[in-house]
Amino acid sequence: MTHKIIAMSLLAFAFAACNRVDESVVNIETSEGTITVRLYEDTPLHRENFVKLVKEGYYEGTLFHRVINHFMIQGGDPDSRNAAPGALLGEGGPGYDVAAEFRPGRFHKKGALAAAREGDEVNPERRSSGSQFYLVQGNVFTPESLDKTVARVNEYRRMAVYERLKSHYAAAIDSLQSIGDQAGLAALSERLTARCDSLFQTERLTLSPEQREAYATVGGTPHLDGQYTVFGEITEGMDVLERIAAVATDENDRPLRDVVVKRMTFGRK
Repeated sequence: MTHKIIAMSLLAFAFAACNRVDESVVNIETSEGTITVRLYEDTPLHRENFVKLVKEGYYEGTLFHRVINHFMIQGGDPDSRNAAPGALLGEGGPGYDVAAEFRPGRFHKKGALAAAREGDEVNPERRSSGSQFYLVQGNVFTPESLDKTVARVNEYRRMAVYERLKSHYAAAIDSLQSIGDQAGLAALSERLTARCDSLFQTERLTLSPEQREAYATVGGTPHLDGQYTVFGEITEGMDVLERIAAVATDENDRPLRDVVVKRMTFGRK
């Protein structure tokens, strides 16, 4: 009798162990199929927030409201739930944002899970949306096209840094221009350029050998690296990502036929 009780207890324990959920694995069940993602441990703020929302059923009935083939698919806007056809979406959220978590080795390869956010002009800290996310599709790059992309990105980023600095000195520039102080303008321009060169070093896109290998094989969107928090990646369902990315869209990149998140569930250990 004792042996039978022990055996039954072991079976019950084994059954319970097999049915424990793994909160680092999330199944995104959509109208086009299921995508499974693994959440990274080294982006804990984003991981914990995503887990919390999944537990609340926050994403159920929402849409992938912004889809750009060869770029990414975006979802997580609560306002997209039951949205009228053609309605402009992308502004909804839970009423809070999440601090950026940029990590070495976490980049925008194909299948990356990342957080959407407001632009730098209103969000200089690059804090993430509280709920909106995107999955990267992107393109595969040759070494030459990757070098050209990095060069273009860095040209744009340096210009953006300079324009931000210039806006801070707008009053001083106007004052010097109004009195025709060319020497003062030249000195200020020199200071701005030096400051820009210094700040740009933190903005510069540089790719590790790992990044270059990934972008040359599986592909991705390197121009987003260092700008948006990557907090997970697809482990299953890349074909579903491709299927969603290929749907027809309107002028605002919203699919003409709704792509719905039916529910999200956790994986099993």
